[in-house]
Amino acid sequence: MIKRLISKIFGSGDTSPSKSATPRLKTLTAREHGINPDLVSGNAVRVTSTLQDAGFKAFLVGGAVRDLLLGVKPKDFDIATNATPEQVKRLFRRAFIIGKRFQIVHVMFGSDLIEVTTFRGAATDGAPKDEFGRVLRDNTFGEQPEDATRRDFTINAMYYDPATQTVLDYHGGIADIRKKTLRIIGQPEARYREDPVRMLRVVRFAAKLGFEIAPATRAPIAVMASLIDNVPAARVFDEMLKLLFSGQSLACLKQLRLEGLHHGLLPLLDVVLEQPLGAKFVTLALTNTDDRVKQGKTVSPGFLFASLLWHQVLEKWQAYQASGEFPIPALHLAADDVLQTQTDSLALQRRIASDMRDIWAMQPRFDRRVGKSPYKLIEHPRFRAGLDFLVLRAASGEIDQELPDWWTDFFVADYEGRETLMVSAVANAQRTSKKAPPKNGQKRLPAVKPVADSDVPETGAGLPPAPKKRRRRPKKPASPNPSE
Repeated sequence: MIKRLISKIFGSGDTSPSKSATPRLKTLTAREHGINPDLVSGNAVRVTSTLQDAGFKAFLVGGAVRDLLLGVKPKDFDIATNATPEQVKRLFRRAFIIGKRFQIVHVMFGSDLIEVTTFRGAATDGAPKDEFGRVLRDNTFGEQPEDATRRDFTINAMYYDPATQTVLDYHGGIADIRKKTLRIIGQPEARYREDPVRMLRVVRFAAKLGFEIAPATRAPIAVMASLIDNVPAARVFDEMLKLLFSGQSLACLKQLRLEGLHHGLLPLLDVVLEQPLGAKFVTLALTNTDDRVKQGKTVSPGFLFASLLWHQVLEKWQAYQASGEFPIPALHLAADDVLQTQTDSLALQRRIASDMRDIWAMQPRFDRRVGKSPYKLIEHPRFRAGLDFLVLRAASGEIDQELPDWWTDFFVADYEGRETLMVSAVANAQRTSKKAPPKNGQKRLPAVKPVADSDVPETGAGLPPAPKKRRRRPKKPASPNPSE
């Protein structure tokens, strides 16, 4: 039904981009494109030169070329070549062939990963597809013009040769970059049906780069958004991570909602963002993530998803407590409910879900500031993440700022400072309990007066004499002769 509706609105829906996108090669010299070669990874140059020395063609391609043209140092470098995956693998000591839908090669240099793909050929009708037209597997190799046509957007269909410092532009990508326009190659409805994840990529690139989506590229999204439900959850989750860690996560999520693509991905955002406290909390979490990405700092998927789902957990936590559960078990039950639901829809990895659970479970433990509890808590491997989460809760107005401030001071203090902080926490709790009205008509217990060190006398000084112990006489042993 969806397929017939799309065909009726947008035409026949031919999935072959080559029929509507004739490549017109434009070659740009270093003077014309202005790429700074110093921004190119040395390992990427090493891969292209090794392939070229072996008699193959090899170019930097995709987002790396786009970023270089924008004057930005790319985070990842992808290479396209006419060598097959097996031929590429033989040229490098640490190379691994991966992928089922389309085979690629990962070439490793320490922790640096360079992704190498073989030029893809024109789409064939014989490629396995699902009932909605999504290509399931396609290892058809071809020539560079065909590969350019198979790429999704014009700004990602340019090739850069580090050896000659020339850029090959087949679909007007240079012009679209200068106009700040995001345009898909070929018939948009056909390309979205071929791979629905491209609709998420449209949103990510538009928000990240600040580009306008071309009208023809945007038009089919509202009708075809439901096709994303047919994509494997793990692949959608990978795309969501790229979106959330793009440095413009808040803008990306707003764009997702604007295009109607958030349903099935993070539908709870509609509920959260309608609540003033929830909206502030999520906004702070996303802004904090964007800042860390821009500063080159590490970001944690567990922390971010714990933040996005916290108010759903909080709502269930309060409901369980209202039904009579104790706080700690209630929190674990709430976490189980949320994680079970979201793991199915988001394909959350077990490691990420474990981090989320640890962060949530620590929150009530921050209220315990006496005895050995604070010392045990700071030894927790996720303590810093839990503390950052506590700071976020205070910044959104959910809790008082005094609590995260106290724990921050406790973490950096020495032993004496920590003991002083715990005494002050007890005194503060007693003052608070005096002000709070007694519950259920119970009488208030008298507060315990804290004893200062100066009030404690030295050993034996000024103390009353100890009472004398009374000695008991030993009982006479019973006589063995009962007549006596």
